[in-house]
Order: sequence, then C-alpha cells, then structure tokens
Amino acid sequence: MSLASFIREEIKVIRERDPAIKSNLEVLLYPSFKVILSYRIAHKLYLNKHYFLARWISQRAVRKTGIEIHPGATIGKGLFIDHGSGVIIGETAELGDNVTLYQGVTLGGTGKESGKRHPTLGNNVMVSAGAKVLGSFKVGDNSKIGAGSVVIREVPPNCTVVGVPGQIVKINNKKMPSVDLEQTDLPDVVEEDINKLYKVIDELNFRIMKLERKAKKQKDGGKQ
Repeated sequence: MSLASFIREEIKVIRERDPAIKSNLEVLLYPSFKVILSYRIAHKLYLNKHYFLARWISQRAVRKTGIEIHPGATIGKGLFIDHGSGVIIGETAELGDNVTLYQGVTLGGTGKESGKRHPTLGNNVMVSAGAKVLGSFKVGDNSKIGAGSVVIREVPPNCTVVGVPGQIVKINNKKMPSVDLEQTDLPDVVEEDINKLYKVIDELNFRIMKLERKAKKQKDGGKQ
C-alpha cells in the first residue's frame, strides 16, 4: 500500500470512529494516526531484520504519542486507538482488522512465556479503557472487553468480557464492536454476584426458620 493510500484509509477509519473530528486535517494531529504511521514503517524494517532502526522509530513514536507498539507486532487494517495514552502492544501480539483500543490498554505477556508471549485479537474486537489482556491466547472476532478488565484466558468469538479476572457475561452479541463503541452499557459482574448471594441468604434464612418451627413443634409435643 502506498503512503497516500494509507493516509486516506487512516483518515476514513478515524473519522468513522471519533465523532469529535470535524475535518480531515485534524486527523493528522491525532496520536493514533502518528503512531500507526510510525509502526508501519518500523514493522517493515523489523521484518527486514533492521532491528535497531525499527526500535529507534518506535521509541520516538512513544515519546511523541504515549503509545508503545513494538515493531514486531502484527497489525491488520483499520486499527483505531482512541486518545491512546498508555496503550502498550507487545512484540508477538497479533491484531486482526478493524480493532479498536482505548487509552491505558495493555496487550502484554505474563512474564512466564517464551516465543509467542502476547495475545491475538480477531477482527472487529474492541478493548475498552484500562483493560489488560495478558498471555498468548486469542480473543475471538467481534468480542468486546469491558473497561478495567483483566483478561488472562481465551475468549470465544462474539463475547463480552468484564471484571477482574475477566468473565464472559454475554455470548453471540449481534452488534459489531467496530461500529458499536459503547463502553458503559455492560453488565456489572460484582452486582450480579451480590444479588446471587442475597438470594442464597434468603433461601438459607427460610430453611432455618422452617427447621426452628419444626424443632419447636417437636419440643412442645414432647411436653404434653
């Protein structure tokens, strides 16, 4: 892809997913645009074994944007990083097409692996602000990771994951995360667990009352 074609594609992606953009020229100021352009150049150098130069370009991009993408990462078309500060994408991470990442996202390793150490994200995946995806597993196509979640195991396609550690709370979501960028309309796992506990407590209280009534009847019967 030529540089002009890449710029046109990135402008289209950013304008589609950020309603704050008012003109194409604004895109040129975006950290997402700058860092992805730097990544594409650094990645080609990395594949040609020019490791030092690739890292030099990527580190300059980190200082300018606050977004760290290792030049060894494999990234498909249409990546959008909104705001972006604190985003980290590791060396062996693989991202499909139309992935959306928000600020503070880490696609990292666990520190225990060698070789493929970082996650693989399928097409149309959205990872919300502050989420951490750690390990060499896959997050399936069209899945959504909730804000602040910590995901440490594989996620099937079409799922919504929230919590620490991440739990699957929705399967076969028909909405596509590349279009549906709502980060807040997600289930509250903690609240759901608390409600389940209340239900269990109510059932136990009912059983205790039943046993107490039974014991009282037996005791009263024994006195007669």
